[in-house]
Amino acid sequence: MLPSTRKELKDTLWKAAGKLRGSLPASQYKDVVLGLVFLNHVSDAHWKFLADNAKSPNIGQLIDAAMDAVMAANPTLAGALPQPYQDVDQRRLGELVELLSGTRFNGQGSLRNRMGARDLMGEVYEYFLGNFARAEGRRGGEFFTPPSIVRVIVEVLEPSRGRVYDPCCGSGGMFVQTEQFITEHDGDPKDVSIYGQESIEQTWRMAKMNLAIHGIDDRGLGTRCADTLVNDQHAGVPMDYVMANPPFNIKDWARDEHDPRWRFGVPPATNANYAWIQHILSKLAPGGKAGVVMANGSMSSNAGGEGDIRARVVEADLVSCMVALPAQLFRSTGIPVCVWFFAMDKADRSGQVLFIDARRLGYLVDRAERALTSEDVVRIGDTYHAWCGSTSAAATGMTYQDVPGFCKSATLDEIKAVGYALTPGRYVGAPAVEDDGEPVDEKVARLTKDLLLALDESARVERTVREQVERLR
Repeated sequence: MLPSTRKELKDTLWKAAGKLRGSLPASQYKDVVLGLVFLNHVSDAHWKFLADNAKSPNIGQLIDAAMDAVMAANPTLAGALPQPYQDVDQRRLGELVELLSGTRFNGQGSLRNRMGARDLMGEVYEYFLGNFARAEGRRGGEFFTPPSIVRVIVEVLEPSRGRVYDPCCGSGGMFVQTEQFITEHDGDPKDVSIYGQESIEQTWRMAKMNLAIHGIDDRGLGTRCADTLVNDQHAGVPMDYVMANPPFNIKDWARDEHDPRWRFGVPPATNANYAWIQHILSKLAPGGKAGVVMANGSMSSNAGGEGDIRARVVEADLVSCMVALPAQLFRSTGIPVCVWFFAMDKADRSGQVLFIDARRLGYLVDRAERALTSEDVVRIGDTYHAWCGSTSAAATGMTYQDVPGFCKSATLDEIKAVGYALTPGRYVGAPAVEDDGEPVDEKVARLTKDLLLALDESARVERTVREQVERLR
């Protein structure tokens, strides 16, 4: 039976892709599968030819040739499409082509036509990226940022026009979510220009394909991969929005002590966190904003001069908001994370920083992974917009007030008093305890009675267990 819903389709395709698992190295598996999904989407003519010849012993050669033809017709994709298909088990490869064709992406009345080709294939590609990230564990974090974290950044920044930049763009999730946000708010995605950079070639190729599938102009990703901290491919280009999830706590990075980006201090050679922060600050245009995912240690570390750098950034009044996120959002790492938000112009909130402690939000997807709900994301975004008095807050009449245990607006003097630590838990305090109206002495008496009853029950159970043990002897 053919899949009839988006979920069924994605599950069917993922199972189909499993046919190749074990027949080629794990490092190639992702490229091969995502490349086929991409080719299926961009070229009906080439795909029909491949489907008709799926049983050919040279199917891999035919796929490689189709990839060549697509790149020749689309110069921005030059070098971006994988071509390892001649080295793959040809029988299994042909079966996968047949299965992908059998899901009816093409043809009149097909699922693709009914659901919208670009939206559907974009969902499939993102679904595959997420599954590959989960399967690859720690390495998955190199190319995939959990969607709920991306949504928090986009919801707070509200990118609508101008230049949007990600200096370590992975598979391009920040850009995809930006387009979706603009579309959902009746804007025109063409009002933004995408600029990105990625240091790993395989990941750079994934980003190029991901943007192409979503109909996003990918010229801003450049013609090759490159390390941003070593070779900034967009030097001198001011950015209106920066959204980034840099690699955490990188100990071995190429540091030039005389780099002009180190405006607030030279980052330590043993950790690149503050190199990324300062690079991002150096890219912001007047009025620009940024959201950056960082390991929690970045909020309070004093090692290698990081505390001094943080103090200077705070005193420059560039930090607008700090959000502590729940644990386990990244399946690939147990490192707890936060999001730093920067603003070149804080308007009426000059001299203040908003702290949001969102660690209690979210739900467990399974034992190893947590995610934020849409309501959680909106709550964080609304809190920020009410605090800064944004246009969206004014339109809905939202006003800001501190909420014990969740959010607090602190002054720079308050931050200085605790040594420039930016951990939200230091500022928001404990959640308020609701007053149920019960007198304190009565509540103590009731709780004492409940405790004594529980102790009596525990003693009774212990006696019963001992008696059973004695009988067994």
